[in-house]
Amino acid sequence: MVCAYTLDRWDDLVSGVRGSVDQGVGRVVVVIDHNDDLLTRAREALAGRSEGGTLVEVVPNLRVQGASGARNTAIDMVEGGVVVFLDDDATPQPGWIEALLEPYADPAVAAVGGAADPRWPVARPPQLVGELNWIVGCTYTGQPETRTDVRNLWGCNMSVRASVLDEVGGFDEQVGRIGLIPLGGEETELCIRIHQRVAGARVVYEPRARVDHRVTPARTTWAYLRSRSMAEGLSKAAMAAQVGADDATSVERDYVRRVLTAAVRREVAAGLRGDRNGWRGAAGVVTALAVTGAGYVRGRVGLSGSADREAAARRAPSGRA
Repeated sequence: MVCAYTLDRWDDLVSGVRGSVDQGVGRVVVVIDHNDDLLTRAREALAGRSEGGTLVEVVPNLRVQGASGARNTAIDMVEGGVVVFLDDDATPQPGWIEALLEPYADPAVAAVGGAADPRWPVARPPQLVGELNWIVGCTYTGQPETRTDVRNLWGCNMSVRASVLDEVGGFDEQVGRIGLIPLGGEETELCIRIHQRVAGARVVYEPRARVDHRVTPARTTWAYLRSRSMAEGLSKAAMAAQVGADDATSVERDYVRRVLTAAVRREVAAGLRGDRNGWRGAAGVVTALAVTGAGYVRGRVGLSGSADREAAARRAPSGRA
C-alpha cells in the first residue's frame, strides 16, 4: 500500500505506484489521507487494472488522520499474504519486490524491510554525513549491508505478514502523541510489539530491496537537522514509555557508541587536513547527538509517573503464554 496526503508529492506518488505495478505487485492500494482534491485526482489518474493484471485501488483514509490510520485502512482491506508499505515519496528500484518477499520463505519471518537511498535536490549538504541519513528518512551509514535480523524497520519500505498483523494488531493510531509530546516511528513501535508478543518472530532487514527516497530542499538545512533531532529525542522518550527503555533505545546506544564516534573522528581528521566540509560534518554529528539527547531527557521528564505506568500496562502482552 501507498499512503499519500499532499498534491506536492504527486509526481513521486505516480512514480511509486507505477514502479510497483511494473514489478508485478498483484494489488496496490493507495490510501489518501484526508485530502479530497488528491483523492479525486488519484482516482482519475491511477485507479484501475494494468495490462499486466495489477489492480490499483484508490481509497480514502477512513481512520485517524496520519500514517498509522492510513496504513490501517489498507490493512483492513487485506486478507492473507504479505502487506507491503511504501511512502508516497519513495520509488522502487529494480528487483525491489522480489528481494523484499524472498525472506518470507522462512515461516518465522514476520516482517521484512529494505533500504532507502536519498535522492538529494542538488548535492548532499556537508553537515548531513551518511551516518545522519536518518534525518531525511533514509538508510544511514552503519546499518547492515547484508540480510540481518533487526529490532525495527523503516516505514517508507517495509512489509508484514497479514497473519502477524491479525495477531498483534496494526499500527497504533494513538502512538503519535502522548500528552503534548509528538511521537514518530509508528513502525518501530509495531516491530517491537511483534518481538514482544510473537514467540520466535523474526524482523528482517534486506538491503537488496531498495527504494529511492526524495529529499526536499527544506530537509537539507541546519534548522531541519535541529528540529528533526529534537523530535527524534522526544519520540524515543515516548517510545520508552510505550515499550520499555531497553527496547526503545538499544539500537540507538550502539549507534552512538559505534557509528557516531567513528564519524566524528573521520570528519575531524578531514578538517585537520584542510577540508572545511570535515568541520561541518563533525558539527552536524555533534549537533544531532546533543539535540537528540536533550529531547530525550525533556521527554522522559514529561512522561514520568502515571504516564509511564499507563504505557507499561498497554504494552503488556494479552492472550499469549
